Amino acid sequence: MTETAVAPPTEPAVRKATPGEARAPRRSGRRRIALPYLLLLPALLLELLVHLVPMLMGIAMSFKELTQFYIRNWGEAPWSGLDNYTVAIDFDAPVGQALLKSFLTTCLFTVLSVGLCWLLGTAAAIFLQENFRGRGFLRTLFLVPYALPVYAAVITWAFMFQRDNGLINHVLHDQLGIGDSPAFWLIGDNSFWALLVVSVWKGWPFAFLTVMAGLQNIPRDMYEAAALDGAGVWKQIRHITLPSLRSVNQVLVLVLFLWTFNDFNTPFVLFGKAAPEAADLISLHIYQSSFQTWNFGTGSAMSVLLLLFLLVVTGVYLLLTSRGRKTSDV
Repeated sequence: MTETAVAPPTEPAVRKATPGEARAPRRSGRRRIALPYLLLLPALLLELLVHLVPMLMGIAMSFKELTQFYIRNWGEAPWSGLDNYTVAIDFDAPVGQALLKSFLTTCLFTVLSVGLCWLLGTAAAIFLQENFRGRGFLRTLFLVPYALPVYAAVITWAFMFQRDNGLINHVLHDQLGIGDSPAFWLIGDNSFWALLVVSVWKGWPFAFLTVMAGLQNIPRDMYEAAALDGAGVWKQIRHITLPSLRSVNQVLVLVLFLWTFNDFNTPFVLFGKAAPEAADLISLHIYQSSFQTWNFGTGSAMSVLLLLFLLVVTGVYLLLTSRGRKTSDV
């Protein structure tokens, strides 16, 4: 018997890539790296034109003696150095005293507004987690103040706060008999509370929407297990809901703080160009210092000081919250 020789299997020939084919993956990789920057370019240009350039111009104006005499060509205004800042923080002078009082009023207003917005939004979001008839309608209804244009909503509130024909006095005084006479809501001490009501009404739906989104990430099994262990509603909120919403609340409180402290539209539309002393928020105070006294140098210095304050508060807040997050993770 003769044995037949079996030929070894031949390996397929490997074709060498051409120089053009070798460069193709590199080109595609570069395109993938450059694509995010190209998509961000329009937003960066808008940010540069809308925020950064005016901010830099405002900082430059704060070092000039820019008054009504140099409006046509503010570049020719004389250099004043730190004089505008000295005037703004001289709390023994009328300008500094007025700025300090406006700053303290804004701090009190921001604390109350942010606290009430967070409390109402969180309570409504937790309440609407349960399934019941009409839940979808209530969710839509609660978001109406957030969807309305700011100017239309605040003008409506201004009509409601009118002394003689407003709905607020009609209900409180005419219907409920509270007070000897209709109250003045847009002047005097009551203006602070009127502004606070409008701010909370306008801001709490955002807190409601944010907390409601955060609640979707909490498993229902945790509540069911806690209920089996005998935990009531308040214990479940305290030990499950609030700890699970910590990261959401940290961002929410910071955003509400920045929005409220910088709010200009609400007091301007509600009171006009000159707010009552009790509701003199710092944003409107800086506007009055700039456009009513025509002292844009001092007004710019106040704006820069406000920016520095907000940057410091934001940095300290982020530092404290990050440390607290690391401690809780450990």
